[in-house]
Amino acid sequence: MRAIREMWPLTLGFLLLASFWLGPLPAMSRTAFSAHMLLHLGIVALVAPLLALGLSRAGVQLDGMRNLRGWAILAFSVEMIVVWGWHAPVLHEAAARHVSVFVVQQLSFLLAGLAVWLLGFAARSKAAASATVIGFFFSFVHMTMLGMLLILAPALIYPADLCLGAFGFEQLEDQRFGGVLMAAWGGLVYMAGGVVFGARLLLREEPDDSSAAA
Repeated sequence: MRAIREMWPLTLGFLLLASFWLGPLPAMSRTAFSAHMLLHLGIVALVAPLLALGLSRAGVQLDGMRNLRGWAILAFSVEMIVVWGWHAPVLHEAAARHVSVFVVQQLSFLLAGLAVWLLGFAARSKAAASATVIGFFFSFVHMTMLGMLLILAPALIYPADLCLGAFGFEQLEDQRFGGVLMAAWGGLVYMAGGVVFGARLLLREEPDDSSAAA
């Protein structure tokens, strides 16, 4: 029973992943930008942290990896490229119109999100935790910037037939609501992650083992 209680994040993460990918959002995201953003953020800001927490509780640790700071820089850099790249008009349109590209998009969202959250939950040394905290605040900044760009855009950035709206939104409102979701949900969740991991770092009393990040 104890093992079941400890592993609930992993179970819940897989159940939510199935509901996101097998539910109505993939089809809705082809014509509604806000639905696309709900699907995207559900993966990176809800499923990924739950899976990462579950893997951490299962015993996955990253402090044995060499050059953990370098891996953290790489993971958060790739995460930014994935987020901004798939929201470039040409790639967003390709994912909306072609199933194969959509599958690649969704897998890249999951893997990039899982990588950075796993760094947060599974890193044990102060060196690794410090790099992770900086990375989460970096993600908070770039996600908020992308969200504000979408909110403040005076016209549609994406093809009109990809922003037909959901939940009663008109086309431009649909795009702007997607920006609100990115800034408010995505940005704030990553900021919260940075705060939580930063608090864990400050509360640690053991000396930093620099060899863990070597």
